[in-house]
Amino acid sequence: MKSLSTTRVQTYIESHIGDFHSARLHSLMSLRLEQVLKRKNPYLFKAKGTLFAQDLVKTILDAHLSSQEETLFGKLLEGLAIYINSLVYNGRKASGEGFDLEFERDDRRYIISIKSGPNWGNSSQIAKMIDSFKKAKKRIRQIYSTQEVIAVNGCCYGKDDNPDKGDYFKLCGQRFWELISGDTGLYTNIIEPLGHRAKARNDEFQEQYAQIVNQFTEEFSQKFCHNGRIDWQALVKFNSAAGK
Repeated sequence: MKSLSTTRVQTYIESHIGDFHSARLHSLMSLRLEQVLKRKNPYLFKAKGTLFAQDLVKTILDAHLSSQEETLFGKLLEGLAIYINSLVYNGRKASGEGFDLEFERDDRRYIISIKSGPNWGNSSQIAKMIDSFKKAKKRIRQIYSTQEVIAVNGCCYGKDDNPDKGDYFKLCGQRFWELISGDTGLYTNIIEPLGHRAKARNDEFQEQYAQIVNQFTEEFSQKFCHNGRIDWQALVKFNSAAGK
């Protein structure tokens, strides 16, 4: 085990956080109104009594962006975790299907499937992860027959106070970052560098966001409003009519 250089961690974060913001902005700029309208439930908006075209547009846009941001930021944190582990335990990005990181600690070999948070998948997705872990363990034991292999679902944030799941361990938040780094305080130490130039980048994003909201609202009003009211029949037909 090597000591963790906080300077190197900070430099890594500051040099990669821009990629997240760029991808976030690109995702926004590449959106089309019809794309997001087809993915959302028009009946729900009607049931909630939505009256303003801009309210509907902002709601569907925000839901889409939230999902995209979670995915994009998850990739950033996964890369950070692998980088930190490589500094401390000489870990590497896993080549096997179904997990992301492989390293040795305390004479044990760890295989890690990294997720953003604890509530990441349904029962079939979890079953697929377990199956991947079992196959990986079998393959590794053919090479390292006497070494204990520990499978871990590592979650970058959140809590799970019952980590032993039988086939694997689920380590969230502080427990995950401590496992891959040996540093019990790492989970709080990485928060400040993640805000590097956040205001300037978010100001740029908000300017583009406002432009998209206004454009989408105008487009929505032209296609799905009549006499200043939302034409729910037209919206439902666009969203759900057969053959369209």
